[in-house]
Amino acid sequence: MPIELKMPALSPTMEEGTLAKWLVKEGDVVAAGDLLAEIETDKATMEFEAVDEGTIAKIMIPEGTDGVKVGAVIALIAGEGEDASAVSAPAAASPAPKAEAASPKPEPEVASPKADAPKAAATAAPVQGGDRVKASPLARRLAAQQGIDLGGVSGSGPNGRVVKADLAGAKAAPAAAPQAETAKASAPVATPASTTSDIPHEAVKLSNMRKTIARRLTESKQQVPHIYLTVDIQLDALLKLRGELNKGLEGRGVKLSVNDMLVKALAVALVEVPACNVQYAGDQLLKFSRADISVAVSIPGGLITPVVVDAGAKSLSRIATEIKDLAGRAREGKLKPEEYAGGTASLSNMGMYGIKQFEAVINPPQAMIMAIGAGEKRAYVVGDQLAMATVMSATGSFDHRAIDGADGAQLMQAFKRLCENPLAMLA
Repeated sequence: MPIELKMPALSPTMEEGTLAKWLVKEGDVVAAGDLLAEIETDKATMEFEAVDEGTIAKIMIPEGTDGVKVGAVIALIAGEGEDASAVSAPAAASPAPKAEAASPKPEPEVASPKADAPKAAATAAPVQGGDRVKASPLARRLAAQQGIDLGGVSGSGPNGRVVKADLAGAKAAPAAAPQAETAKASAPVATPASTTSDIPHEAVKLSNMRKTIARRLTESKQQVPHIYLTVDIQLDALLKLRGELNKGLEGRGVKLSVNDMLVKALAVALVEVPACNVQYAGDQLLKFSRADISVAVSIPGGLITPVVVDAGAKSLSRIATEIKDLAGRAREGKLKPEEYAGGTASLSNMGMYGIKQFEAVINPPQAMIMAIGAGEKRAYVVGDQLAMATVMSATGSFDHRAIDGADGAQLMQAFKRLCENPLAMLA
């Protein structure tokens, strides 16, 4: 009995993913722990390991396939004593949604609500010798977009089926122009003199991560009533302490950043003001007893927020070491789901880009995020005297369903006090 290899759920919010790349091929012998594939989730591109040993008998979902549902069979593994070639024949007859190597089901593609009338007409299967041309749904969609006549394309898939790779080098069908002219003649429509499609551009397909960011942030702005509170913070004492601590940590190979100290300050402030260390949950308010800080890290293709667990109780050196490790693995797509899931609040720092002040969007289900601007020399009142000081602006975004303005103001006040008197966060 072959072992079914199913699409795993590699993050708490993952419902489907892209099978980006196979690292094995049919006939390969694998053992538990071997890397099988790279899967693009809504958070990152992650490697998928084998949990059983055997021979890859049949790859059901080709690499590059989008929208593979969690739990869908992506490959079959022949166990010890099984004939891998005997497994592959019946497995090929088993339909796999959205896979090029599966039995064609073009109807869902043709009936897609996202397709306009001209595209739907082009997606319909062409006729060749009275028979429908065999092609995968993906190949049909790409052919429709590129104006390629599938009847003139030789298929390299099972039983001569046209797959995505066969479209490379194929030319657009000459019949497309007359059809377009006929459509224009039958339904004349006033066309603007210039459209954005006339401007030279490149259409870049959205990654699963970018789709998730777009969806979640849209939902956040639509569903979460944001309130924004900003304070100016004098950083001279914090910068001086950072310099002294870094001298003492040189022998351990640890270097503190300003961001490390701000993460610590936010965590301590949240513990001091527990009314802001909460989460709105419908008819409940979740109150957290520790502060887990999600730190926004920019990575190719999007943003991810690894979590520093119980940051208020950790030393600055440990926070610095953890953030460096988490950020490095985040950029490599090597984070584990539990390392970027959760968090009671977030911190986003754009000071390194010279941004003076900004308002960050809350990352649901969290109820607040702290936006950090650049530290810069400004004229500032120090002890009733106007002087030059290093000052930064910090803006807290709060979910007004869970956090009142007065409570948010107390948190901002505590955060400012801890940053301006940094020894207090170490006590």
